[in-house]
Amino acid sequence: MTKYITIMDTTLRDGEQTQGVSFSPDEKVSLATALLSKLKVDRIEVASARVSAGEQQAVARINDWAKTEGYDGRVEVLGFVDHTKSVDWIVEAGGKVINLLTKGSEKHCHNQLGKTLEQHVDDIKVTVNYAQQKGLSVNVYFEDWSNGYADSPDYVYGLAEALADCGIAHFMLPDTLGVMSPSEVYDSLCDMTQRFPNHRFDFHPHNDYGLATANVMAAVNAGVDAIHCTINCLGERAGNASLAEVAVVLNDKMSLNLGIDESHMVSVSQMVESFSGKFVANNTPILGSDVFTQTAGIHADGDHKGNLYVSKLYPERFARKRTYALGKMSGKASLLKNLEELGITLSSDDQKKVLERVVELGDSKQRITSDDLPFIIADVLERDVYQHIVLTHCDLQSQMNEQATAAITVEIDGVSYSAEGQGNGGFDAFTAAISQILAELDLALPELLDYQVHIPRGGNTNALTEASVTWQLANNAKTTTRGMHANQVFAAVEATLRVLNRLLHERMQ
Repeated sequence: MTKYITIMDTTLRDGEQTQGVSFSPDEKVSLATALLSKLKVDRIEVASARVSAGEQQAVARINDWAKTEGYDGRVEVLGFVDHTKSVDWIVEAGGKVINLLTKGSEKHCHNQLGKTLEQHVDDIKVTVNYAQQKGLSVNVYFEDWSNGYADSPDYVYGLAEALADCGIAHFMLPDTLGVMSPSEVYDSLCDMTQRFPNHRFDFHPHNDYGLATANVMAAVNAGVDAIHCTINCLGERAGNASLAEVAVVLNDKMSLNLGIDESHMVSVSQMVESFSGKFVANNTPILGSDVFTQTAGIHADGDHKGNLYVSKLYPERFARKRTYALGKMSGKASLLKNLEELGITLSSDDQKKVLERVVELGDSKQRITSDDLPFIIADVLERDVYQHIVLTHCDLQSQMNEQATAAITVEIDGVSYSAEGQGNGGFDAFTAAISQILAELDLALPELLDYQVHIPRGGNTNALTEASVTWQLANNAKTTTRGMHANQVFAAVEATLRVLNRLLHERMQ
């Protein structure tokens, strides 16, 4: 049978040691329920004992929910070697499991506690006995185990041996400072599992060297079947192992069995982002906003012709979709993929025109999304073949409580005209300037009847803007022109130039 790996999430305890992160009681309850009932982690560590009354109330609410929903015994709390204090705090909160923090290195024991191994073991046993009398299951952390094993392995062996008959459920071995390499993890954990075959060991990695996920693989190869992680790699300094990376790697690269529901990885990650204020990078494996986006046109072409750039990490596993970026590196296939997603069909000639516009916008460093595409298509297909008037310069200035100014230069059938105008805002100033130029040609700007601004759904501040302007023409007919630009004023300017091009063309007929 495939080996089952237990995942213990410690976002609510170790993750809260991230600089600037503090979850409220309501947030802790919401995250705990999501971790257990949606993401399906096996165990969660939710707090440190004796932190505050508010923390105890949050733990009590989590334990009440866990008992009601069938997750009793899967909620754990960090406790300390303090005889009754941590145990009583956990029991009062309805807890069933204490993770007892012990000194896993001789330096910590001697320098921080000022005690010998024997004295520390005596203190541990007192607290363990009291916890068990109160009905708690006991796990023990060997704090700073990685350095302790490297510097004084006999101390670590002595601690593990001394607690062998104490009814400890899990011996949890942390790489507290994230100093180990995969080979060091493998060698040390092979030694521990072989020396103490009756101990059940957990591995608790940190990511200071960026090796946390690789170290998890080494730990599992060494025989460990319980791994500690956090959501979004939260944790002190460089953080802990990322649950998303660990779960996917163990599944895909080691063919191991886990209980994690991958379809909830992103939603839980986003919940943690919202509550913690710490956001994952766009290229974060599994979770980042860009990791299922193909940018190069050749990749889109390969997918279009046969899913040539698809791997086991397909987005549907994680309730996501693959997207194809639009920009200066886009090719025909990138556009086709986006048109398919939107349900839009264009002729080959129109596709070519739209793609040229996409590349043009991308070359100006504008970020283009699929939501922008309908605006781009409308803009391209509405462009007239004639360009009697072309804007060659436009300087708009606007300050609060002062009139805006516009200095413009246009070419009309090859002749250059310049003017300046003032108005109540940038577009009003532009129309004042262009009206002066039109007067020289015995033309007038049509009456503006309606002016609407649209951005794609989602409302990103950097989205392309479409200005739709309705004009009253001299013959009482109405016409609507549209312009598209990242700046809404220039979008309206483009709509204005479009109606002027029509008027100039009609005048020449």
